[in-house]
Amino acid sequence: MHNSLSPESWPFSLEFLPQPAYMVGGAVRDAILERTREYVDLDFVLPSNAVKVARQIATHYKAGFVLLDPQRQIARVVFPHATADFAQAEGASLEIDLHRRDFTVNAIAYNPHTQEFIDPLQGRQDIQQGLLKMISPANLKDDPLRLLRAYRQAAQLGFTIEPATQDAIRSLASLITKVAAERVRVELGYMLSPQGNLWIAHAWEDGLLKPFFKYATKESLTLLAAVDRAASQLKLESLLQKYVRDTVKTTWLGIAKLACLVKSEPSIAEIELQQLTYSRSEIKATITALKLSPQLQAPQLSLREQYFLFQEAGFVFPTIVVLAVARGILVEAIAPLTDRYLNPDDLVAHPTPLLSGKELIIALNVPASPLVGKILTEISVAQIEGKVSTPAQAIEFARHMVSG
Repeated sequence: MHNSLSPESWPFSLEFLPQPAYMVGGAVRDAILERTREYVDLDFVLPSNAVKVARQIATHYKAGFVLLDPQRQIARVVFPHATADFAQAEGASLEIDLHRRDFTVNAIAYNPHTQEFIDPLQGRQDIQQGLLKMISPANLKDDPLRLLRAYRQAAQLGFTIEPATQDAIRSLASLITKVAAERVRVELGYMLSPQGNLWIAHAWEDGLLKPFFKYATKESLTLLAAVDRAASQLKLESLLQKYVRDTVKTTWLGIAKLACLVKSEPSIAEIELQQLTYSRSEIKATITALKLSPQLQAPQLSLREQYFLFQEAGFVFPTIVVLAVARGILVEAIAPLTDRYLNPDDLVAHPTPLLSGKELIIALNVPASPLVGKILTEISVAQIEGKVSTPAQAIEFARHMVSG
């Protein structure tokens, strides 16, 4: 069994935990499944003094301390590669606490002092069968995000959802609109992976995603898998696995999938994404992909058109191409553009200016103005068309423009 159950793998010593103390939640489930994580995320339930214990650990290890809920006595200790949450048992006993959770596979406790499992709902059996089974419809109703979480966990764990649970989710689906949009966005983020395609489609069909993506259709949902196929055909997977920004945990591949879920009309898509609290950089990337991918359907783009396409696309280019191929454009038709993008020395995709704005202003003796930017653009286009290749020729070309 993977050692997240073993105190040796924890960022603090077992001595700090009172007896009894219980590890609960995803870490227990993942340890039983022998799933490893780069980032350790531990949850403990203590009969009393949960916040006090957390504070002692944080002080001793000079770690971060966050009081998450003073009423319910929940605190978090943040280490460089791990977090540990400490909560007071809800109700009079650990069993009551476990019965308040979402699914049986997440309602298993482990006592690190005695190394025994407390599994009143037979969660380990459901783990072996790869089944997500609710504890009760009332628990799903308590926090309707759990409805969507079923699909996310099924995707991540490779599990199926037990039929009675599936029925309960469908009947409660309308409650999803009561959940804060950013919480929905986080769950959806986990599902924008190859394992998530089918579950996004199920969640949409069962009414959990329709309120957020009103214009999605069965056809647009089939594009999710087509995006993954396109990424592998174009050999762009490594670029597409990168995050939009360090602070924004959506990949470029995820952006292509969002573009399949929203309306293809950019102004409406923008509103849909704003309502789900996506960041400006994610929205801009999705809108750029929606706007530019249809342009790739044009027969043979001139060098000038290619130059402007690359300028407008920027880092979003790989997302734009996979979206275009997913929508039916032939890989062969796009290959020349992709080759340009992947070649750092290609002047059409990655122009290297012959002159700076300052040099141009001095050479022509003109004031700084938008005209200077326009002239520099025309020089770049002239350069890729083979009309100029040195700074002197570029200045001569600019003089003709100004006097012409």
